[in-house]
Amino acid sequence: MWTVLKFDKKRIGLFTQQLQQRFGKEFEIYCPKISYQKFRNNKLVRKEFDLLGDYIFCFSKNFSKCNFINELQYFKGVKYFLSGYIKSQNEINEFVAKCKKNEDSDGYLSQSFFDIKKDTFYRFSSGPFTQKMFKVIDIQKNKIKILMGNVSTSIKKDNYILSPL
Repeated sequence: MWTVLKFDKKRIGLFTQQLQQRFGKEFEIYCPKISYQKFRNNKLVRKEFDLLGDYIFCFSKNFSKCNFINELQYFKGVKYFLSGYIKSQNEINEFVAKCKKNEDSDGYLSQSFFDIKKDTFYRFSSGPFTQKMFKVIDIQKNKIKILMGNVSTSIKKDNYILSPL
């Protein structure tokens, strides 16, 4: 059973260590991440971004027991557990499966995870045009036709990370 918890980013190591000591390997932690590139001092620097901020998914068969959750609330690094996770298991399972399906070989989410809409403005988050704005003109199977200033061109969908404005 999956649950969603808010954690202290500085203490995530302590939390996972306490889980391993207490429960062995009967749990799984999943935190979807995006890798993007940014210009800093005329150099292209690779950055990592947690998609859910300071929330993570945690899986264990024991989460159906209330006393198990009550015990975990006092682990170092845990701020709180979101309530209602028992009723939302289908949605959580679908979201985690979609995230895992759209990961690249390094474990980061690829652009295919996000839905791109026609006639919408976006900004490049990776590649040579980082931080440049453009408008999506047409969406094809593997390519996107864009308008950047007065120049119309097409790019491959999976080569760049795009963020909506």
